[in-house]
Amino acid sequence: MVLVIAGSLLAVALVVRTNGSVTHEPRVKANLAFTLEDMNGAKVDLQRYAGKPLVINLWATWCGPCRLEMPQLVELAGKFKDKGLTVVGISVDDKPDDIRQFAAEYKVTYPMLVGLGQDALLRALGYEETVPISVLIRADGTIHSSVTGIMTTDDWEKRIRELF
Repeated sequence: MVLVIAGSLLAVALVVRTNGSVTHEPRVKANLAFTLEDMNGAKVDLQRYAGKPLVINLWATWCGPCRLEMPQLVELAGKFKDKGLTVVGISVDDKPDDIRQFAAEYKVTYPMLVGLGQDALLRALGYEETVPISVLIRADGTIHSSVTGIMTTDDWEKRIRELF
């Protein structure tokens, strides 16, 4: 599934389908012109992450695959932090209290943002009632790939290394 949404954050350069097939498209710049609240109520402008490799992960507390994937993302965020990688989690429909509890349980060290009520952003990121979805963005602002579902640690590392 190749998603191209005019004027939005997501016009995919490389889409990994759940059956493992890959589609290549021209490089497209990500639009990070969105502001959300983090799980503690602070405003976060996504443009603050421009100029660095970025992984945006859409998830939910009720999502089994998200629970499996979260420890991988925490580990990878730490492993690649010195290279400039930022991982940002955006919960699609949880309240801040639920996100804080989840982040504490899973020892999440990266920013966790509230996507509840942010329908335009979620649509722009390719959310269609399925999570997890991860969008990988290069430092130059172009979208490397969008992945629906979970990946192996080796797949994550390969894709993250391609961001640098």
